[in-house]
Amino acid sequence: MNLRPQRPEPPDINLAPLIDVVFLLLIFFMVTTTFRDEVGIKIQLPESSGEVAAESQPLILTIDAEGTFYVNDRQVADRQPATLSEALAAAMPRAAVAGPGHGGAAEGEGAPAPGDLPLVLKADARTPHQAVMTAMDVASRLGLSRLSFAASRSQDDP
Repeated sequence: MNLRPQRPEPPDINLAPLIDVVFLLLIFFMVTTTFRDEVGIKIQLPESSGEVAAESQPLILTIDAEGTFYVNDRQVADRQPATLSEALAAAMPRAAVAGPGHGGAAEGEGAPAPGDLPLVLKADARTPHQAVMTAMDVASRLGLSRLSFAASRSQDDP
């Protein structure tokens, strides 16, 4: 008679189901991920260096709480994207609108190209989101890629 307790075999972990589950998760994430490159405006947020840049004057696009556009403090006639596009194009320097090689009057005088011209977007906190998206879309179509958003510091911040 053997009185010694029999020791059970050590537990064996079967890795085959674990590997199957990992592969299924990998396939699931690969299938559900979109590989589309979204086209949009590259946003460059302003940095606080304490020094004013010596660049050309930026275009200032202001949107009030009702969604009305103002380009350099001049009200745009209506809220249509085509009207906003015309107002922004009129406010841009001539060489920036014509582009290099088109014989603009300011060509060779150091006028910025459309991609180099900064655009500051000042939107009221209660501005409809659609108005901001319209402004960004119009700026993108005009080639204004240096977009920054103006904001004020909260009174609660030190």
